[in-house]
Amino acid sequence: METSILIAVAVLVVYGVVLYNRFVKLTQQALEAWADIDVQLKRRYDLIPNLVETVKGYASHERETFDAVTEARAKATQVHIDVASLTPEQMTAMAGAESALGASLGKLLAVAENYPELKANVNFLELQRELSDTENKIQAARRFYNGNVRDLNIALQSFPSNVIGSMFNFVAKEFFELAENSTEREPVKVGF
Repeated sequence: METSILIAVAVLVVYGVVLYNRFVKLTQQALEAWADIDVQLKRRYDLIPNLVETVKGYASHERETFDAVTEARAKATQVHIDVASLTPEQMTAMAGAESALGASLGKLLAVAENYPELKANVNFLELQRELSDTENKIQAARRFYNGNVRDLNIALQSFPSNVIGSMFNFVAKEFFELAENSTEREPVKVGF
């Protein structure tokens, strides 16, 4: 009788350890996935000034558009997120800043449509290609992050893992979703 009780307790302890380690793994995967988003956003922020300067050389009277892109970039780079203690408000601020930046970039690329010399400029074409590649990587990183967050949140809500999760203070993470009025939902159509 005592042996069967000891075996049952041992099985429960091992199961608890396995669940705990699963939460550690899922949390770390979500943190790593957020780091991927952060890297791609920084790459995007670094490309934008070069793109603006290239377009400025051809379209100097489009000052309002340049200022909007610069301001949106500045606001987006000021939003700092610690994914370990992420709040819905922080995620909303990040999504809003990124949506505004995407909208202003769309306007900048639309301005470029009016300048055939710019559309033929090798630097502009390369910057546009890099920006497009970065936008694709941001979307992929966001999907990867959201997938990891989904897995963590499901584990935190499912029985019996929710018992272990709450016992060790594992917390659900927020999804990185676009703002409701985001223009990023539709790709910017720019023909060259």
